[in-house]
Amino acid sequence: MKDKKSDKLYWRRLDNSAKIFPMSTGKRYSTVFRLSAVLKENINPKILEEAVKQTLEKYKSFKVRMKAGFFWYYLEHNTKEPIIEEEQDYPCQYMDSRRNNNYLFKVTYFKNKINIDIFHSLTDGNSGTIFFKEIIYTYLEWMHPEILNEEERRIRKIEDYDTEDSYMKNYDKKAKSNASGKKAYVLKGKKIKLGAISAIHQIIDLEALKQESKKQGATITQYLTAVLMYCIYEENYKKAKGRRPIKICIPVNLKRYFPSKTMSNFFSYITVEGEMKKNDLDTFEEILDFVKKDFNKRLTEEEIVKTMSTNVKIGNNPLIRPVPLLVKKALVRLSYIEIRKYTTTTFSNIGRIGIIGKYKDYIDYFLMLIAPEPVEKIKCSSCTFENKMVFTFTSILQDNHMEKRFYEFLKEKGIKIEIESNGVLDDISRENKSKEK
Repeated sequence: MKDKKSDKLYWRRLDNSAKIFPMSTGKRYSTVFRLSAVLKENINPKILEEAVKQTLEKYKSFKVRMKAGFFWYYLEHNTKEPIIEEEQDYPCQYMDSRRNNNYLFKVTYFKNKINIDIFHSLTDGNSGTIFFKEIIYTYLEWMHPEILNEEERRIRKIEDYDTEDSYMKNYDKKAKSNASGKKAYVLKGKKIKLGAISAIHQIIDLEALKQESKKQGATITQYLTAVLMYCIYEENYKKAKGRRPIKICIPVNLKRYFPSKTMSNFFSYITVEGEMKKNDLDTFEEILDFVKKDFNKRLTEEEIVKTMSTNVKIGNNPLIRPVPLLVKKALVRLSYIEIRKYTTTTFSNIGRIGIIGKYKDYIDYFLMLIAPEPVEKIKCSSCTFENKMVFTFTSILQDNHMEKRFYEFLKEKGIKIEIESNGVLDDISRENKSKEK
């Protein structure tokens, strides 16, 4: 294995989390997430292409392709150039690397927006954001050299990074998970066509949201998790007479708990599990109180280590390691749908995306999207830039009552909020009305 910062060819193993993704992925389970930057001016495609190429020379851990070994997939240096295209497809689509010069990410643009779709085997949301920010910085420097001059550039530095498997470095062999074995309440409804994804972005006044969360004695993530659980309960659970717990998966950035500079995956998760009848969760106030207590119980270093270590032990089980890749892949695909039934939805909040100096003057806001799937039919994500927090619903359901209730709830609390969407549900509504005539 060669140094990732050299110009020589190198290869590396997939990190512990990344191992599962290429074995389970497909058109129904893309395991792709998207980051977008909405600028205040239209995109110059040629400049964007140069910016991506320059950034790849700085972050060579992204200049890779995936290969199948006998026992596991692995990554090796990619000698081809990345393809930069105008956005034409739905977000978070299955990434066919053969149509993408073998890259595990795809950069597209549309009007004033730059997107990067990333296959999760390459990296996680935190490290993906570092790479994406460098593309944005480099692009803006090319576009505005008279303003973003050498003096301005000196105030930022390229992140010092490596590609170690930080899971293997930090896990505890003796730790045992306390995860619940109960299946989750699953969202139901008529689906939109295969491959299509509805994206609804709710652009929230961050200061007003902070004030409301603080008034309730909650963090922003706790507050929005409670709002999400309440909306699922009101719009889906009660109408369907649900019995299983509403379980919301919250990814956790492990770099907050362990020293790591890796650009590979290094995240875990907690699962907030609301047994609505057993815990007498019928009002928002009751749900918020429960969520705060559950966060405090689960979001400790001890509990995080237990969850992370359990997953590492599974990936390094001596009975699994010598099994040929073809057999591993078949077993994972057979079990993956069953595994996903232990979560109702996922809410990933990557937090504040910090942009320095004059660069931020050219940016309106950022977006994050994660791919929904046949079991978790709606997924949620959010990120913050300046005073705008964008909460995004990605869905394969035709019904958007839950998204509307979320919007209405925050409006009722006096929080300023705007809505943007990719128009998928509007198109379906028009088609349905046309058929009725």
